[in-house]
Amino acid sequence: MNSTSLTEQPMTGHHDHPDVEEMRTFGFWIYLMTDIMIFGTFFAAYIVLKNNTNGGPGPADLFELGGVIASTFILLASSYTCGLAVLVMHKGKQRALIGWLGITALLGAVFIGLEVRESAHFVNEGVTMSASAFLSAFYTLVGTHGVHVTIGLVWMIALMMQLTRKGITPITKRKVYVISLFWHFLDVVWIFVFTVVYLMGVN
Repeated sequence: MNSTSLTEQPMTGHHDHPDVEEMRTFGFWIYLMTDIMIFGTFFAAYIVLKNNTNGGPGPADLFELGGVIASTFILLASSYTCGLAVLVMHKGKQRALIGWLGITALLGAVFIGLEVRESAHFVNEGVTMSASAFLSAFYTLVGTHGVHVTIGLVWMIALMMQLTRKGITPITKRKVYVISLFWHFLDVVWIFVFTVVYLMGVN
């Protein structure tokens, strides 16, 4: 009797432990909270410094909404395709999952390309980060978002490679869920960037 109870006790205790994948997802939510604080700080700095142009160009002189609107639609479309990836994952469709993640990554790469082209155009015109406090705040805010999108792209490509090798497992499911959270978060941040930096700047 004693030996049986002793052998069963560790198994019962094992089931009482929280799921490892759920804990990792919870840890990612905590990371997102810190990212919200970082972007909140950069937004606040931009709002305070946007009129400190040091006699140089301001938002209305620099920004052209045509390209920015196109970038916004591209990033929002990538959020939609990322959502479709999660939906087909729940249906167990591995090929469709990898395909939608690939389309999402492609749209994200186009977004980054447009952002880099805008920055290169500004730099060629002599509008650099050190020209004024406004430009320092602008490059810091938009650049930080761009770095996050780039990290998301690398992460997504690595995840597609893992899905190709291992298929849909509890671990890859959690990773797809987490990258979708990250991607949707970046879309929300960009909506604020588009509104606060570009729309309000032009107007």
